[in-house]
Amino acid sequence: MRTSMRWGGKVVAAMALVAATVACTAAVPESTTRAKPPETAKTGESAKSGPPRAAELPPVDANWPRWGLTHTQTSGNNGDDRLLSGSSATLSRVPMLQNQHIMGFGVGNPEEVPGQLNFEDLDSRMRLMDRSGGLPIITLCCAPDWMKGGPAGQTSWQKEHLEAAPERKHFDDFAKLSAAVAKRYDHVKYFMVWNELKGFWPDHSQPPDIEGYTELYNKVYDAVKAVRPDALIGGPYIGFHSIRSDGGNASSLRGDWGAVDQLVLDAFDYWNKNKRGADFIVIDGASVTDDHKVQPDAFGATAKFGDVTRWLREKTGNLPVWWSEFYFMPEDGKTNWPENMRVAVLATSLMEFASSGTATALYWNPQTKQGDCVGCMWNSQDGSARPAGDVVSNFVKWFPAGAKLEKVTSSDERVRVLAQPEQMVMVNTTDENVTATVDGQEVSLAPYEVKWAARG
Repeated sequence: MRTSMRWGGKVVAAMALVAATVACTAAVPESTTRAKPPETAKTGESAKSGPPRAAELPPVDANWPRWGLTHTQTSGNNGDDRLLSGSSATLSRVPMLQNQHIMGFGVGNPEEVPGQLNFEDLDSRMRLMDRSGGLPIITLCCAPDWMKGGPAGQTSWQKEHLEAAPERKHFDDFAKLSAAVAKRYDHVKYFMVWNELKGFWPDHSQPPDIEGYTELYNKVYDAVKAVRPDALIGGPYIGFHSIRSDGGNASSLRGDWGAVDQLVLDAFDYWNKNKRGADFIVIDGASVTDDHKVQPDAFGATAKFGDVTRWLREKTGNLPVWWSEFYFMPEDGKTNWPENMRVAVLATSLMEFASSGTATALYWNPQTKQGDCVGCMWNSQDGSARPAGDVVSNFVKWFPAGAKLEKVTSSDERVRVLAQPEQMVMVNTTDENVTATVDGQEVSLAPYEVKWAARG
């Protein structure tokens, strides 16, 4: 979304859950040159050498979990044994998709010196995924400094350095590193290439260097497939950001929520026509417009997620559509929704993804080292589940890809419903108590309540 992978400050939620703290970031240490590596787990488990053992992969059909998270700067392996055990237990209640970048987002530089690979931090995160039964995903981003014009043997975690793309002369080097990652973690089947055109789109008022990104993508695609023919690779991981419908670059992909910027669609079309291949489509975006508006309201704006998914499926011949990040809260530094409202809009967003046939949606999970963590999936001290974690886990359990959806109506349109033969979820989209007839039964919901109920 816009510049959603901003690198400074604390990593924040996968859905722009907190306006004051939303700053999706790969920031690692504070030092700007010879930075100490990002925090790694302090337990004996994380110190083991070598890659984690291969986790058994669930079938990618009706049991595909569809929902999951991206690990960010601080995660369950960045603390004591209580946090590690608690977060693992929370994640393993209903095993889900888990994504990790190869540099930044809690992982240090994997190749600070050309040819000298260091996967200690990435190993630690992969072991956390394995311990919690997750289906692992790797994002092939970001690039070591020497690939971006910096000196070998040093790492700068400054925003402008981390956001830089590899220089063209080092595209092959990044592809080689990506292949090494894919070969080392041979139990990981899914790989996303780069992140939001970082470094390829410095000025969003102008077209991105989609030609450069596509060249990098194709080199990575070829290199990974050469060592792992079984690997599934997706791109272009571009932000489908929204503008007002009357904006100068407004495209025909629009709704009450606004319109997707035409520059985005043009860039996507170029990549789609010139890519070497793709096993799935990767995008991200927000239901919020660039001027921090939710139109016609917070819940109505989530219709964007379904509209864009359907457009992409039609455009690409029904390739699986992945939302690597999605956001629904204004990042204006002023908006501060109560927790129950944030969770309700989250649930409504997931309803849109499910009903439109999204293959995968990943929650950008924020974490803190201590204190309250708004939007976090688990408690930062003991790893116990928080409301966002409960919502994601329940969707993993009851609405995997391929789940048969059944039309269930509510007598009050303010109550949103998503149902399958055995279970349904209802969301009160108001700040009032509401009583409605849903699926033939009278149901009462508290303000912004998300309620699950068995059927039949």
